[in-house]
Amino acid sequence: MYGDVPAYRTLHPGLTGADVRQLERNLKALAHGGFTVDKTYTWGTAIAVRRWQKELGLPQTGQVEQGRVVFAPGRIRVDTVTAGVNQSTGNGQEVLRYTGTGRQVTARVEVSKQRLARKGVKVRVQMPGGKKVAGRVERVSTVVEQPTDPGGQAETSIETVISLSDPKAAAGIEAAVVMVSFTAAKREDVLTVPVAALVTLAEGGYGVEVVEGSTTHYVKVETGLFANGRVEVTGGALREGTTVGMPR
Repeated sequence: MYGDVPAYRTLHPGLTGADVRQLERNLKALAHGGFTVDKTYTWGTAIAVRRWQKELGLPQTGQVEQGRVVFAPGRIRVDTVTAGVNQSTGNGQEVLRYTGTGRQVTARVEVSKQRLARKGVKVRVQMPGGKKVAGRVERVSTVVEQPTDPGGQAETSIETVISLSDPKAAAGIEAAVVMVSFTAAKREDVLTVPVAALVTLAEGGYGVEVVEGSTTHYVKVETGLFANGRVEVTGGALREGTTVGMPR
């Protein structure tokens, strides 16, 4: 059932409280009415509970035992059933584990790249089928994993929780490995050349071989951002459409 108040006691006629109102609200939503939704567990509430119990094939006691109902803030998805058949579930024994119904992506980055993982940062998520979906970092936390071997060192990483701009893109996927792309920086209207076109100059720094007809000459350049096998360059008489050599 839905509600923010955890079930902490058996509910029966004569009780009052927010948990009673919560139960009555759910009973009415399940079409078991005949009472006023308030904080008091009346005999009208008990009659509705008996109808609900009959529908479920339970003993018609008119009261709701502690542990009979789990109240969740909203819709949930059962992730794992941990109790076995005929296994006792008393004394706080775990029965199942559940998650929300929304789909999200969890990605970890190295601590040295923490600057990329900030709340609100936009990312690109490549789904298993190859489709790329826009995403947004919703939460960031530090995770410390203890070593599995004696004498080992703990490993620290930055964990990000990412929401998808188009949740339907993950429809039908329960769990999968995806690729998350973070943008470190962005440059617009710049010249780029293949990274392999860079050569180390004798006087230091980098240059590219400019091809003009049957002749070539080297031009010193300053490098900027690297991305997708290309590098931003400035310097010399370079312009869009210039042919550069590729060292073999």
